[in-house]
Amino acid sequence: MAYPSVALARPARRRHTLLHEIIRNRWAYLFISPFFILFLIFQAFPVAYSIYISLHDWRGLGPMDYVGLENYKFLLGAGGRAFRQSLMNGVILFFMYVPVMTFLAIVLAVLLNSKYVRGYRIYRTVLFMPYITSMIAAGITFQLLLQQDNGLFNIILQAVGASPQPWLETKWLARFSLCLLIVWGWLGYNMVIMLAGLQTIPHELTEAARIDGANAVQAFFRITIPLLRPVIVFSVILSTIGSFGLFSETQALFRSTGGAGPLRSTLTPLVYIYDQAFGRFRLGRAAAAGYVYFAFIFVLTLVQLKYFGREEE
Repeated sequence: MAYPSVALARPARRRHTLLHEIIRNRWAYLFISPFFILFLIFQAFPVAYSIYISLHDWRGLGPMDYVGLENYKFLLGAGGRAFRQSLMNGVILFFMYVPVMTFLAIVLAVLLNSKYVRGYRIYRTVLFMPYITSMIAAGITFQLLLQQDNGLFNIILQAVGASPQPWLETKWLARFSLCLLIVWGWLGYNMVIMLAGLQTIPHELTEAARIDGANAVQAFFRITIPLLRPVIVFSVILSTIGSFGLFSETQALFRSTGGAGPLRSTLTPLVYIYDQAFGRFRLGRAAAAGYVYFAFIFVLTLVQLKYFGREEE
């Protein structure tokens, strides 16, 4: 049994030891301190302050009016139909382009990972170039191509005897046009992710399956896809976040509506938050929308990891 004086001395001894270690490693702490200082200033403080703003009605100038959870009630109530539609648009866009883009990325990665393709480095570069291209410039170019009167797409349709389509004027065609721009811009990025995953799979496994009688398609679906599953889930999660966070693509393609598109068909949470903050100067409501959006994405990512990220037994 320890005496009280000894028990009281132990915390003091621990504090003395910790202080001694800090003094002894003071130069190491000094060199890593810029990261923590910048993190507190540009990360921790903005997050805490935005939570504070979300509980107020503030126009950016003047005093703040404390409203509690009224901004959150507005978003989840009758007044938040536009915000809820932006979340629904993210879901619709996800199902419209993510499966297609993921499949194409896998197929292109498999082809470019094959030793039978000549000049594969050139193809990789060409497919990756749209990702490093300015999305604003690409969006404006697509807008010119998709114009109803003089757009190249409608000129081609008229040349083959079909009628021109209002690509940017109707709800579903506007979403389809946006998906074309997204796939064009992000296909190469996802292909590189899949290619990196494929290069971690030993070729001996596929060769052993071929020796056992499996053809190329069977080896692809029974060997390659299961081993590539963690990479596919990672790519899909990134695409999910991207579907709800589209901004520059919609702003460039639908400039006249501020990125919302016809009947708010391309309105995304990020566009809604930007409009509330810098268009209507409702900073409290914009901050609240940001945290509701974060909670939605967080829950959706957990669901994806639970049902698609777990390993098969």
